[in-house]
Amino acid sequence: MLVVLTLLAGLLAVVLSPSASAAVPAGFTDTAVITGRNQPTSVTFAPNGQVLVTEKGGKIYSYASLSDTSPTLVADLSTQVDNYWDRGLLGLAVPPSYPTDNHLYVLYTYDAPIGGTAPKWNDGCPSPPGATTDGCVVSGRLSRLTISGGASTGEQVLINDWCQQFPSHSVGTLAFGADGYLYAGAGEGANFNAADWGQFGGSLTGDQANPCGDPPGAAGTALSPPTAQGGSLRSQSARRTAGAASLDGAILRLDPATGLGAPGNPYAGSSDVNRARILAYGLRNPFRFTMRPGSRELWLGDVGSGTWEEIDKVPDTAAGVAQNFGWPCYEGAPAQGGFQSAGLDQCSSLYNTPGSVTAPYYAYNHASSVVTGDGCSTTNGSSITGIAFYPGGQYPSAYNGALFFGDHTRSCIWAMMPGAGGNPDPNNSVPFTPAATPVDLKIGPNNDLFYVDLDYGTIHRISYTAGNQAPVARVSATPTSGALPLAVQFDGTASSDPEGGDAGLRLVIRRRRQRNGGDSEPHLFHGRPVQGHPDRHRSRRPDEHRLDHHHRGKRAANSEHAAAGDRPRLRRGAHPIQGR
Repeated sequence: MLVVLTLLAGLLAVVLSPSASAAVPAGFTDTAVITGRNQPTSVTFAPNGQVLVTEKGGKIYSYASLSDTSPTLVADLSTQVDNYWDRGLLGLAVPPSYPTDNHLYVLYTYDAPIGGTAPKWNDGCPSPPGATTDGCVVSGRLSRLTISGGASTGEQVLINDWCQQFPSHSVGTLAFGADGYLYAGAGEGANFNAADWGQFGGSLTGDQANPCGDPPGAAGTALSPPTAQGGSLRSQSARRTAGAASLDGAILRLDPATGLGAPGNPYAGSSDVNRARILAYGLRNPFRFTMRPGSRELWLGDVGSGTWEEIDKVPDTAAGVAQNFGWPCYEGAPAQGGFQSAGLDQCSSLYNTPGSVTAPYYAYNHASSVVTGDGCSTTNGSSITGIAFYPGGQYPSAYNGALFFGDHTRSCIWAMMPGAGGNPDPNNSVPFTPAATPVDLKIGPNNDLFYVDLDYGTIHRISYTAGNQAPVARVSATPTSGALPLAVQFDGTASSDPEGGDAGLRLVIRRRRQRNGGDSEPHLFHGRPVQGHPDRHRSRRPDEHRLDHHHRGKRAANSEHAAAGDRPRLRRGAHPIQGR
C-alpha cells in the first residue's frame, strides 16, 4: 500500500494507490516488486532467473532478478508495433533451454496490413478511415529475436497474418508447452460495436469495404448474409470450404523454428498452411491462456461481447482434435442474438448440428458478481485478462490446483478452487485480491502468483507467510485540501489485521515540536529510516504516526511518508482521494 501525505505551498493532499484498498486473504501479502514501467503487458520468468517484462509500446526489459533495480533494455520494437487501443506488444515466450537457446519469441500488433511496411499509422488512426468507422487495418506478427550480450541483434519474422480491421481483439498470449511447441493466441480483429460479418468499411472516401478480403467477396466488396464469412466470422475460418483460413480468433500450435503447424495438429495434413497451424478456434479474444501443470490441457480466458466472459478448456493439445468454441454464433453457452438473427450459413450449420461446439468450462455474466459480495464492480463492464494454475508451494494446501483468473475491468482476481478429481470447481470460486488493471497472471519464484498492472506500471507478487502478520494501515484525511493553517481529521478505522484481530488496532497520531518551538508537519512513518532524514530511525520518536496492534505488538509495514518541502509523489495513474 502507498499512502502519501504531502504539505507543499500551503496545500494538503493525500494520495492512495489502488493497492491501498487491497485485501488479500489472511496470511497473504500483495507487494509491487517491479515499478515504473510504461504500460507493462506481460511478465515472464526465464529458466536462468531473469525476469522479462514487455511494454505495450514495444520495449522489452530484463531484470537479473526481482531485486534488480536497473533493468536492461533487451529490444525496442516500437517502430514495428502499433500501440493503439488494445493493440501493442502483448506476448513473449522464453524457450525452455534459454539462454543456451538464445532466442526470445514475441507476438505483437504490426503497424501495417499483412505484407505491408511499418509504420503505417504511427500508433494512431486518423479519420478517414476512423478507428471505429472503417478501421485502420493492421496485422499481427510472431517473431523470433536473437539475443547476444543481453540485447536483441535481429528479428526473424515467423508469421505475419491476423488481419485486424478494428482496434480491439488483437493478438495475445505466446507460450511454450511442455511438449516443446510454441502456442499463440489472437482475437478476430472485428467490430466490437455491432455484429460484424464483413459489411463494414468503405463508408468514407478512399476506404475499402471488407478490407481483409474475406470470402465470398474480395476486398472492396461488402459482405452480406447468408453467405458472409468475414468480420467476427473469421473465427470460424477453419471451416471454410473455399479460400484460405485466417488465424484470427484461434489458438495455434507451432514449430518454434519455422512457425509452421506442429506435427499432430488437427489439420496437420492440410495444404492450407494457416489451417495446419490451428489447434482451437471460434474465439472472440482469447487474450490470455495457460497450460495446466502435469497435463496436456490448455485453459484460456475469452473476452466476451455484451453478456458473457468465458473460461474454455482444450482437454488434450496432442489429441489431434480441433475444439470449436462457437464465437460469434455463440457467446457463453447461448446463441449470440445478433448473429443468430442474421441467418448466416456459418452459424446455422452449427445450430443444426448438436455437439459441434464446445461449451465454456465456466462463464460469468457481465451483470452478475463472480462471487456474491466480492466487491468487484460490474458498472464498467467485464474483460477476463489473466489465468494461471497454482501448482503447489507455500500457499495453504487448499489452493493446490486452483485456477486463478483476473478481470481488468472489474479490477479483481479470483481463485476457482479444486473440486472432484482435483479439477477447478466452477461452483467454488473465492475472491483472492483486488487488482487495479491486471492484464497477465503468472506463477513465478517460490510458486507465488504474480500479476501485471497495466495502468499503474507495476508487477505485483502475492506471497504467503504462515503465522503472525503485520496489520494493514488504511488512513483517510478530512478535508483533503485547503490553505494553511488547516485542521485535519485522520481516520484509521479502515485499517485491519490479517488475522482478524481488528479490535486491537489503533492509529496513533502525534505532532512534534520543531527546534524553533513551532509545530512541524505530521508524518506517516512505518518504522524504517525516512529518505532524506537519516536521523529518524526505528525507535519510537514523538513525531511518529503509526498503527499499533495492542494484542500482538505489531507494527504496520505498509504506510509511506512525505516530509514538508518534498514534491508531491503522484505516480502515473494514481488518483487523489477527492477524485475517486
